[in-house]
Amino acid sequence: MSNPLQGAQFVLAAHRISQLPADQGAEVAFAGRSNAGKSSALNALTGHKGLARTSKTPGRTQQMVAFSLPTPDVRLIDLPGYGYAKVPLEMREHWKLEIDAYLHQRRSLRGLILIVDIRHPLKEFDRLMLEFCFATQLPCHLLLTKADKLSRGQATQALAVLRKQFAAEELHATAQVFSSSAGTGVEEARQAVMTLLARPREGAHQERER
Repeated sequence: MSNPLQGAQFVLAAHRISQLPADQGAEVAFAGRSNAGKSSALNALTGHKGLARTSKTPGRTQQMVAFSLPTPDVRLIDLPGYGYAKVPLEMREHWKLEIDAYLHQRRSLRGLILIVDIRHPLKEFDRLMLEFCFATQLPCHLLLTKADKLSRGQATQALAVLRKQFAAEELHATAQVFSSSAGTGVEEARQAVMTLLARPREGAHQERER
């Protein structure tokens, strides 16, 4: 099967949302804690091993990075890894504000891919992102990464537990098992990204009535 995300190219790295490409067309953002495997996931999905920087030192992605796809005005946005203690407090606060502004203001944003390490329960950042997506009707798809570190049965069980948690807490996100190194769930994740990119803008970023 051909890769619909093949041909992704680095465009720019932005310190502020005002520096991102023009807010038109469609884009999907990738978010996750600094050590959850976000860069590896982006590289696996696009079939470009060197697209997003990977490092043994978490927290290297400290800017919003835009990647273009072959279709005009279609992009992937890599949001800064969040939650790594060695990133200075001032920088963490800056990115907290910028990510919040990006999610609220970016009209071309069609959905969010949230990267979560399958071996750990949801962290505060993960929950905040899920709650924001639910409140604003922004579709969210979770990649439970590093599934190769577990047996197939353990990974399946972790996914089932997460889906039950979604139902209990009324969080309408979708989720799947994923491993960039083993290739597990890569095709499914690519299709999820393409589905989000094809989604019409109407309905996003609208606060639910409380």
